[in-house]
Amino acid sequence: MAGKDIIIMTQEELKKLHIIRKAIEGSIKQIEAAKMLSLSDRQIRRLTVRVRQEGDSGIAHKSRGKQSNRRLPEEIRKKIVRLYRQKYNDFGPTLLSEKLFKEEDIKISDETIRLWLIETGDIKKRRKHKKHRQWRERKKYFGEMLQMDGSHHNWLEGRGPEMVLMGCIDDATNKIFGRFYEYEGTMPAMDCFKRYVGLYGLTGSVYIDRHTTYKSNAKPTIEDDLLGRKPMSQFERAMEELGVKVIHANSPQAKGRIERLFRTLQDRLVKEMRLKGIKTTLEANLFLEGYLKRHNERFSIDAAAKEDLHRPLPKDFALDEVLCVKTRRALRNDFTVAHNKKLYQILEPANTKEVMVEERIDGRMFITHNNRALGYKEIYSIPLKEKPKKPFKMRKKYTPPKDHPWRKYPVLPKPDISILVKTGHF
Repeated sequence: MAGKDIIIMTQEELKKLHIIRKAIEGSIKQIEAAKMLSLSDRQIRRLTVRVRQEGDSGIAHKSRGKQSNRRLPEEIRKKIVRLYRQKYNDFGPTLLSEKLFKEEDIKISDETIRLWLIETGDIKKRRKHKKHRQWRERKKYFGEMLQMDGSHHNWLEGRGPEMVLMGCIDDATNKIFGRFYEYEGTMPAMDCFKRYVGLYGLTGSVYIDRHTTYKSNAKPTIEDDLLGRKPMSQFERAMEELGVKVIHANSPQAKGRIERLFRTLQDRLVKEMRLKGIKTTLEANLFLEGYLKRHNERFSIDAAAKEDLHRPLPKDFALDEVLCVKTRRALRNDFTVAHNKKLYQILEPANTKEVMVEERIDGRMFITHNNRALGYKEIYSIPLKEKPKKPFKMRKKYTPPKDHPWRKYPVLPKPDISILVKTGHF
């Protein structure tokens, strides 16, 4: 058949055949051919003999069209596909490769799994379209800048309550920290930052978005205009007191490290907690502690410089007095303070018109003046003052005077009933 005479070759093989033909004809030496093809002179001699004996087809590799000797058995391929469909349905190839080695004692590369699952149609190829962004160089020192944000996701996949992951990642080393909370707000953000400070110390700056938790949207007051300042959120105020610079990102891509971290955790952490059967926020936080250690050991990198810029807190520094919600309230003349629709009685004299109400992370509340805590108690019921009863007086009958207007009109005579009866009007 004519088809048997057709030899399919790549451009690289055509180039190799051309040089070998030149060497066989004697146009070039075999040593020169070896340099041109980046092969050894011994391999050139082999190819020369093969082309002389077999013709142009001798240049092709002998293993072409044959199965590799390292090909995995078909039983393993079917087993992995079955495990993926039954137990690891939405696991990515990389995470699936790790779990197969750890849980099933099967060692296989993630790329092999990816090709198998694409071939069976369980997953599809995804082409990523990325917009051009200006690259920002990674910070040089550990503790120079911390990226922080909250991630809203179905972390427990319906097995438990809704949670938000407050996460942090160091810009220089990719070391991460996080904790689950019921919502994303001022208290969770402050609690997460407090726990981070307890592990590493105060960072130089915090890179966060423009969520109302981190940036105030209030209009400046007259006092702010006179002092030349902008309204600050409670989180910004706390960072200013701690000497931590706050940087607001203009887009999610600007703080790409924390965004990519959340995508990774939404894929890996969710599935890890599913395998452990975690159903509560407490169980999730206990599991997260060990998970973060393993994550940092594997994915963190060394900073460009060895110096650690985290600042330790002084021994007697009260961090809770800074990381709290502070609100100014008027002190009334009867030494009471209204806050959050509740009334509090100050138990000691204070020569001031304003006090500071501090709501701590642990749920406690303090009322302070000049950084001194004042004793207080909540007023549950306000005593009502009884109004004095007025004595009952009989109302006198009113008799209009003689010159009253209605006395001036003539008095009409009463109609005669007999006449009305005869005429039919009664």
